[in-house]
Amino acid sequence: MAEVKTDRVLDLFFRAMKGEALSVQELSYEYEVSTRSVSRDITALKLFLAEHADVLGFAELVFNGQDRTYHLEMDDFITNKELMAMVKVLIGSRPFNQKELLTLINKLKAHTSYQDRKKLEELVSKEVYNYPPVNADCDSVIDRCWQLTEYIHEKRILTIEYIKMDRTYVTHRILPLAIMFSEYYFYMIAYEVDDAEQAESVRSSDDHKVSSFMGQGLAVPHYFRVDRIVNVTAHREFYHLARMQEFDESLLRQRSQFMWPGELQRIRFEFTGPSVQAVLDRLPTAKIVDYSHDVYTIDATVYGDGIIMYLLSQGEWVKVISPDSLVKRMKEHIEAMAEKY
Repeated sequence: MAEVKTDRVLDLFFRAMKGEALSVQELSYEYEVSTRSVSRDITALKLFLAEHADVLGFAELVFNGQDRTYHLEMDDFITNKELMAMVKVLIGSRPFNQKELLTLINKLKAHTSYQDRKKLEELVSKEVYNYPPVNADCDSVIDRCWQLTEYIHEKRILTIEYIKMDRTYVTHRILPLAIMFSEYYFYMIAYEVDDAEQAESVRSSDDHKVSSFMGQGLAVPHYFRVDRIVNVTAHREFYHLARMQEFDESLLRQRSQFMWPGELQRIRFEFTGPSVQAVLDRLPTAKIVDYSHDVYTIDATVYGDGIIMYLLSQGEWVKVISPDSLVKRMKEHIEAMAEKY
C-alpha cells in the first residue's frame, strides 16, 4: 500500500512538472481512491517540495480557487516575458521549418508557469500561423546540425554532398570545425582537405587513421550552409590540427559579415548617417577614431567580402578610406550599380 501511495505522489509530481492542473476530484476518480487520499498525497508533495527547497529552489503547489485545481510554481520555470523574447527570436530568425518551430515552442511552453501558458499562446498564435521559414534542402536543420556537431566533437573527416547557390551539386572532403548561426542560416565552418598534399597520416592505437594538418593551405576556412548539405559521409579517419590552425568562433562572429569567407583585413571608413551606434552594433570590432563636422571615422577588422555588402547597404552615408584595394572594389560596385539605372 505504501508503494502504491509513493508511486501516486511521484506521478502527481511529474504531472505538475509538465504544467498539468491537478484536480482533487478528478484525480480521485482516476486513481479510484477517496478525495481525502488525494488531498493527503498533495500535502505530502507540498512537504517534499518544502524540505528539498535547497535542491529544487522555490517550488510550491498553489491552489487556484476559480477552477479548484493545484498547479506548480517554480523559480526555474521560464516566465512569460522570457519565453516571449525567446519565441520572438526563433520566429524572426526563421531557420526552422514550421513543424520544428512548433515543437520547440511547445517544449518551451511546458516549462512556463500555469498562468502564463494561455496568455503566451494568444500572443504568438498569429505569428506562428503565418510563419515563413527559409527554404531548406535537408529534411531537418536541427537533425543535421546535431549530426555535424557530433562529428566536430569527434574531429572526424567528412565528405559532404552540397548544393551551391547556382543549384549545382558538388562534393567536398572537409575537416568540420564549428557550427554557427547568422542571418537566417546555420553554417558549418570547415577546412577543405587534399589528402595527398596536406596531410601526414599516422596510426592511432585503435587502428583508425589520424591526419595531422600542419597548416599548408589551411589558413582560410570555408563556410557551408547547413540546410544545403544533403548528405554526409563520416570516414573512419580523424584529424588533428596544429595550434596555429585551431578555430575561434567568437573571433569569426565579430569579424565576418553575412558569412562571406575571405582574408582578414583592417578597414577605415567615414560615416555620416543618423545612427553610428547601429554601425558599432553591426561591426563588433569597429572603433570610432575621429569625429569632426558630423563625420565619424571608423576602424574595423573584418573577414572577407561581406563587409562590401554591408557598406553598400549604407548608401551615401559611407565613404571607404582604406585599404586602397577596398576603395577600388567599392568604386567598381558603385559604378556597376549606376549603369543599371
